[in-house]
Amino acid sequence: MVSSLVLQSKLKLVTPFLLSSITSSTLRELSFTGMAWHQIETPWADGTAAISQCAINPGDSFLYNFTVDKAGTYFYHGHYGMQRSAGLYGSIIVDVADGQKEPFHYDDEFTILLSDWYHQSVHKQEVGLSSKRFRWIGEPQSILMNGKGQFGCSYGAKFIKNSELCSKDIDEQCKPTVFSVHPNKVYRVRIASTTSLASLNFSIENHTMTLVEADGNYIRQEQVHSLTIYSGDTYSVLITTDQDPSNYWISANQTARKPPLPPPGLTILNYIPEPVDTPLSPLPSSPEWNDFAESKFFANKILALQSDKLTIPKPPTSFDRRIFLLNTQNNNSGYIKWSINNVSLVLPTTPLLGSLKFGLQNGFDSEKPAENYPSNYDIMKPPVNPSSKSGSSVYKFDYGKTIDVIIQNANALAQDTSEVHPWHLHGHDFWVLGYGEGKFSSDSSKLNLENPPLRNNVVLFPHGWTAIRFVTDNPGVWPFHCHIEPHLHMGMGVVFAEAVNRIKTVPDGVLECGLTAKIILADTRASPNTPAPSRSLIPGGASNLGPIGAVNLIFIYLFYVGYMFVN
Repeated sequence: MVSSLVLQSKLKLVTPFLLSSITSSTLRELSFTGMAWHQIETPWADGTAAISQCAINPGDSFLYNFTVDKAGTYFYHGHYGMQRSAGLYGSIIVDVADGQKEPFHYDDEFTILLSDWYHQSVHKQEVGLSSKRFRWIGEPQSILMNGKGQFGCSYGAKFIKNSELCSKDIDEQCKPTVFSVHPNKVYRVRIASTTSLASLNFSIENHTMTLVEADGNYIRQEQVHSLTIYSGDTYSVLITTDQDPSNYWISANQTARKPPLPPPGLTILNYIPEPVDTPLSPLPSSPEWNDFAESKFFANKILALQSDKLTIPKPPTSFDRRIFLLNTQNNNSGYIKWSINNVSLVLPTTPLLGSLKFGLQNGFDSEKPAENYPSNYDIMKPPVNPSSKSGSSVYKFDYGKTIDVIIQNANALAQDTSEVHPWHLHGHDFWVLGYGEGKFSSDSSKLNLENPPLRNNVVLFPHGWTAIRFVTDNPGVWPFHCHIEPHLHMGMGVVFAEAVNRIKTVPDGVLECGLTAKIILADTRASPNTPAPSRSLIPGGASNLGPIGAVNLIFIYLFYVGYMFVN
C-alpha cells in the first residue's frame, strides 16, 4: 500500500499518521531510522540521522514538527542506510491556502508515485556494496507505479519482450492501479520518483502533457509527450481527456543504464463510463536508454514561470563563493567508493548539528574540505590515481551569502564510463543555472540568470557539469548528495552547514546521543526545573520560516518491537 499525506499550507493540522505501508519483509531490514521530508526546511526536522538528529531507536517514537509554507508535490522517505530501497516512503501533497489559487486551472487530480523494487534484501545489498569483494546491486526487478509492478507477468505482455500475460484471476491487489477520468476535463497529474536507482521516461498514451510544476515550484508551461524523471524529482503535468473514450497506457520505462532492464511500470487511464480493460494498443514509445540528447533537451525545457499571475524570483546576479565538486569513482583502501573531491562521505556517531552547535571539535573531521580539484584532471579518463579517503568534514557558510556549486562529473573506474547522478539539496531550493558537456569553464554566457528554475533536485549528466546557485538563508546542517541510494551509501555526498549559531534551541530528543548526549544530560541535571526547549529555532519563531507560517504536527509511529527476532 502506498501512503499519501495531504496538508493545507494555511491551516494548522494535527495528523497522527501510521506508516502502514511497511511490510513484514521491510521490518526485518529496519532498525534505527530517520524520516526525511522533501523540501521541509525546519533545521532539526530534516530527518537525516547523524546530520540533523539522532537516529530513532527501534520501538521509540519521534515527533516531527515542521512548517509547510509552500504548496506543491513532495514526498518523504527513510534516511538511514538504504531504507528507501526497502519501501519506506510516501507522497506529500501541500494544497494552496484558503483564498489562494494555482496559476493554472484543472478540474481534478491524481498522484503517481514511482519507485523500483529489488528481490534481494536491503541488508544484502548494503553488505555487497560495502565489501572488498564488491558486489553491485544490478538493475531492479520491477518498476513500481503506486506500489505495483510487472514482474512475473504483465498486462502489456504482448508488447514486452519475454513477458507473460497475467491471468484474469490474478489477486486483485496485484493488478495495476487504474485512474478513472471523465471525458473533456483537465486533470493535474502529480508525479514523484522515489526510486532507489532507476531513471525513468514517463508517458501517457495519446495524451500530451503540459508541465506546470517541478519540485514544488511553478515552471513555464511546456507541452511534452514524455518526461524524464530522476530519483528525487517531482512534477505536475496537466492533461486534457479529449481522446476517444477507452483505456490508455500510462508507462514508466527505465533509462540511462545499459540493458537488460526491467519491464516498464504500467498503469491504466480509464475513461468513464468505459469498462476497465487492458488497452489493445502498443505501449507508448520510449527513447533509447542512452539517448542523453533527449534527456538534456527535456532538462532545458524546465524554466521558471514568469507571468502576470506569478513570477518566480530571479537569482542574485553574482556569487559570494563558488565551490567545485568533482564526482569520481575510487578505490578506498580496497573498497569501491564514490568520492567528492577525493573524499567519500561517512557520517559520525554524533549528529553534525549537535557538534557544530556545541562547538565539539572531535565530533567529526575538522579538516577543511577541498573547494576545487586539480586543473589538469582529465574527466574523460579513469583517475590516474584512483585512491581516495573517507571523511565527515563540513562546508561552512555564513548567513545570507550567495553560493554557487559546480558539480563536475568524471569518468568512473572503468574506461568510457560515466553515469547519471540526480543531486538533492536538503533545506533549500536552488536555481539551476545550467548544464554543460565536458569540463566547466568560467564563461558566464553558459549560465541562465534570466529565468532559471527553482529546484531541490537536479541531474548531473555523464562527462558533464551542472551549475546551481542558492542563498544561505536557512540556518542548519544540510546534506547535498546523489539521490541514488547505493551511490549515497558508497559515499557520494557532502554536508553544508550554515549559520548554526543562529539556531537558539533544539527540542528534546533530537540530539541526545553520542557526544552531545553528555552535554544535554549535564545541562538537565544542573537545571532540573528548566522548561522544555522552545520549538522556535530562529529568532521570530515559525513566522520567519515562510509567508504562511502555520505549524503542522506529524507523528511517526515506528513499530519495530520484536523486529530482530523475525527470521
